[in-house]
Amino acid sequence: MKRLRVLLAASEAWPLVKTGGLGDVVGALPVALRGLGVDARLVLPAYPAARQALPDARPLARSALYGADITLLRGELPAGGRRMLPVYLIATAAFDRPGNPYQNADGVDWPDNPARFALFCRAAAALALGHLAPDWRADVVHAHDWQAGLLPALLSLHTQRPRSVFTVHNLAYQGLAPAADAAALGLPAEWWRFDALEFFGQLALIKGGLVFADRITTVSPRYAQEIQTPEFGCGLDGLLRYRAHALVGILNGIDAEQWNPATDPALPYRYDAEHLDLKAADKAALQQELGLAAEPRALLLGLVSRLVAQKGIDLLIDALPHLPADVQLVVLGSGEAAYTEALRAAAAAQPARIAFRAGYDEPLAHRIQAGADALLVPSRFEPCGLTQLYALRYGTVPIVRAVGGLADTVVDASAENLASDCATGIVFETASSAALLAAIERALALFRAGAPWQQLQRAGMAEDHSWEHAAGAYLELYCHLLDQELPGA
Repeated sequence: MKRLRVLLAASEAWPLVKTGGLGDVVGALPVALRGLGVDARLVLPAYPAARQALPDARPLARSALYGADITLLRGELPAGGRRMLPVYLIATAAFDRPGNPYQNADGVDWPDNPARFALFCRAAAALALGHLAPDWRADVVHAHDWQAGLLPALLSLHTQRPRSVFTVHNLAYQGLAPAADAAALGLPAEWWRFDALEFFGQLALIKGGLVFADRITTVSPRYAQEIQTPEFGCGLDGLLRYRAHALVGILNGIDAEQWNPATDPALPYRYDAEHLDLKAADKAALQQELGLAAEPRALLLGLVSRLVAQKGIDLLIDALPHLPADVQLVVLGSGEAAYTEALRAAAAAQPARIAFRAGYDEPLAHRIQAGADALLVPSRFEPCGLTQLYALRYGTVPIVRAVGGLADTVVDASAENLASDCATGIVFETASSAALLAAIERALALFRAGAPWQQLQRAGMAEDHSWEHAAGAYLELYCHLLDQELPGA
């Protein structure tokens, strides 16, 4: 049996470029697939940061696509042992800009984002079809989120094409563009319909994947069900119910080597489930680093997140004046200015209890996971969530709302679940500051009790959320699409 060839297309991938969980997922999945014997390859735009992180990338081909000059670069990233992950970069002037993949240095979205990522999809389609790199052609193309949404649609125009999978990481981000842009992107006129790319008078690039992909996946089973409802469907629930036969939820994994408290180079003290006293030492070090009071008996809460409404940041801000006196809080994140200013003001008013760091700092994120006693994820909706998986790995008890992947991965510390030793965190139902406060108070009571808290910690640390499980599920999906047996079956 020939080796399965899969091209993963996305707008970001760690360690080349990352703004959030999408980068973590797309960076880890192809590595895990290669560990299963798949010829998985990655394609993304050649942002300056990506080219800097892949300095040995060399030109393979040049082409003119829809009026733009394109250069295809190829490099490699380590993929475990002697394995290397081939990475293609699509170089063109549209991606040679400062800032992050989607915004300028002032945090303002590039106005031509739809055109930029439509061009990326055209180049990725040419690569997948063997037109740019004639020595390799994909059997399956796996596109991620709206930035790669046009890719399944473009592939559908070819009779001899790879099969396509489209993963929704967050349905709220849809790649919307004015109707006038549809013609400028050179898309077929027949796609300007409600059952194709038109969406309430606008162009929605995400519909290229939702309508045309052979299979649609989301990043948790519960989210796959939620997005078929008006509450979570963002106006696309009818389409997703129509395509429910092609929709499946596959829970994200985490990089168990990068996120391992026993080996993490970012930690002052490394530990495992048998040495939780060293986690207490990380807590003391974090309190000192951030200027918090050195209170070992205080419940130290952490939050590492984008500061946007989806993440329930307003629930936390509203709860701050009512936090119990023996609770401390550290927040790391960036996002909406109102949230940033409110958190900065709270930290300035109570520097011994509240610490806030704006932006994203990867080593500090690791130290927060290790040093905090509990991690807050009060999201209004959450397709999967990775921070709660990191928290479980680090013995940091997650406090989460019962939505999406949070509900799929955290087992509430009810009396019954504690008795059966399956509880791993605190779960609350309602998106309100009162419900969040009640969850924090439950956590504080368990923390004070000692033994039940350590039970939660060890139960979470014993779980396996590594990427091998998710990669195996994706491999099974790919093989089913191709009517092919699993390798080794």
